[in-house]
Amino acid sequence: MSETSTLNHPVVPRDKWLAERKTLLAQEKELTRLRDQIARERRALPWVHVEKNYVFDTPEGKRSLAELFEGRRQLMVQHFMFGPGWEQGCPSCSFMADHTDGMKIHLEHRDITFVAVSRATLPEIERFRQRMGWQFKWVSSNGNDFNYDFHVSFTPEERAKGDVPYNYTLQHFPADEAPGISLFYKDSTGQVFHTYSTYGRGVEVMIGTYNMLDLAPKGRDEQDVFYKMEWMRHHDRYESQAVFTPAPEADSCCGKKA
Repeated sequence: MSETSTLNHPVVPRDKWLAERKTLLAQEKELTRLRDQIARERRALPWVHVEKNYVFDTPEGKRSLAELFEGRRQLMVQHFMFGPGWEQGCPSCSFMADHTDGMKIHLEHRDITFVAVSRATLPEIERFRQRMGWQFKWVSSNGNDFNYDFHVSFTPEERAKGDVPYNYTLQHFPADEAPGISLFYKDSTGQVFHTYSTYGRGVEVMIGTYNMLDLAPKGRDEQDVFYKMEWMRHHDRYESQAVFTPAPEADSCCGKKA
């Protein structure tokens, strides 16, 4: 983490600080209005009928995509990077998931069911979920094409070509699994529609900690490297004292199996 001091940052009288704060406030309000506008345009996007019958392994047995809604009209899916045979889930996806249990009850009262989906087998998922102490629903797509169809898992053939279909373009991605968030709607006849997906930095919407860090004097305080979340640890793998220590070779979910 970087060092911050008054030697490299301006210090001004309160009245000058207030003037500059008001200038920034105008920009913040503009950003808020733009965010509201984009949210309206997001809701206005056309939908795609999900015709494939995806069946997932869940703690309650086999469940279809439609059954994952659990009686609600909307389904929110975290595409969690956790492949079959991995020792543990991606640290960054775990960081996202750490924010889930607290919001789950509130999402449900807005007609949204939340579920995490990974290609790891259900026993692998359950072992890691119990270790992390999470309560949210987490299911396995190990026996279907769900991850591949939503471009968060890549086949050996895709990887062999060098670029894979991720975040609505062909690009290099250094792992077999990738993060994302997808939304679905189920109508009164039981038909399921894909309404929205976001990838890359779009998944930061789940990370409330980042929003708080962005308010702090040092911000996110991340290194200027490809994998900026190299500081990230599973919440049970931090040192007891809140002091940063680099991970060996930064075992990132975007590079190694973490």
